[in-house]
Amino acid sequence: TNICSYDCQYCVNRRSNDVPRAAFDPHELAELTVQFYRRNYIEGLFLSSAVQRSPDDTMERMLYALELLRVQHGFRGYIHAKTIPGASPRLIQKMGRLADRLSVNIELPSEQSLKQLAPDKSRHAIFAPMHQAAVQIQHSANQRHMPAFAPAGQSTQMIIGASPESDAQILQLTQALYEKYALKRVFFSAYVPVGTHPMLPAADTKPPTLREHRLYQADWLMRWYHFKAQELLENHIQNFSPYWDPKAYWALRHMQLFDIDIQTAPYEQLIRVPGIGLKSARRIVNTRKARRLALSDLKAMGVRCQRAKYFIRCSDSGTAYEKRPSREEWVRSLMDRPSCHEPWQQLSFWPQEQDFHKAEEHQREMREEAVKCLVKSI
Repeated sequence: TNICSYDCQYCVNRRSNDVPRAAFDPHELAELTVQFYRRNYIEGLFLSSAVQRSPDDTMERMLYALELLRVQHGFRGYIHAKTIPGASPRLIQKMGRLADRLSVNIELPSEQSLKQLAPDKSRHAIFAPMHQAAVQIQHSANQRHMPAFAPAGQSTQMIIGASPESDAQILQLTQALYEKYALKRVFFSAYVPVGTHPMLPAADTKPPTLREHRLYQADWLMRWYHFKAQELLENHIQNFSPYWDPKAYWALRHMQLFDIDIQTAPYEQLIRVPGIGLKSARRIVNTRKARRLALSDLKAMGVRCQRAKYFIRCSDSGTAYEKRPSREEWVRSLMDRPSCHEPWQQLSFWPQEQDFHKAEEHQREMREEAVKCLVKSI
């Protein structure tokens, strides 16, 4: 249902917002899911809900729908269920036995923002079910004779741009969640303005989709490339650059660590080079045992040599290494081109067209300033 008793200012379904309301009956929801599944329209179900009367009441209705699916209909598809903060541990335990994955959304990255924008929620109500699920998942994994508890793990979601937290704060919280609760994923959602609260962005503010994208890139580096939040954003840098992806931005700020010899560098160093991914790093390690590697070999392995060549030495570096471009050309070559341009716009009458050209010129000036600042810092 979207009938909610909470008044979270960032949510379109908040109690004080005048929107059409509706609700599924558990039987109706179960039947609909099964029919879609039998027709091969879906592979599973993500079950979420607003808090209609109380957390326990809402969870009981969700559980009833899951029981109908699993027991009455014999549904064996994937189910991801969102637990309601503040619900009874008994209900969370029951839901973990029926669902493949659980999630409880943090939504706002700090307790202060939560108090100001979601007064009906509390930090404890959010983290208590997350802790319970983490303990139960670990216990279930260790006791094979027991029924599985959320075998696909648990996840959470944060809203980006509704509150003033920096990328560094969000990333540090993300790392802490992975370490403390063994989450499978942290999802980020760019805030779409739906409220008029003075703390929220204005109604005409565009969703920060590029910022969301940068956080997903950083999350990927933390989960698979063994980066730490403190490495990607140091104390004096609180937000990612819109012009460079997090890996390139980190490498350009740590040029003292490069260049590395492709023939001898350990795997852990190779995966930190822009343009070298996990698969290509493994191919390099396996192939270099038999022969020396040239740039052409790396390209055949899937390495993006236009990015990686500034950070590595290989068998044919030779004179090319001594004729490297200037730092400024380095920085420009690693600039993330798609993020450097505004989305395509349809030109209209002259005044609007002039505004468009002014905006384009402003973007160009900002890019030049960003290049100068980064060149100066390396």
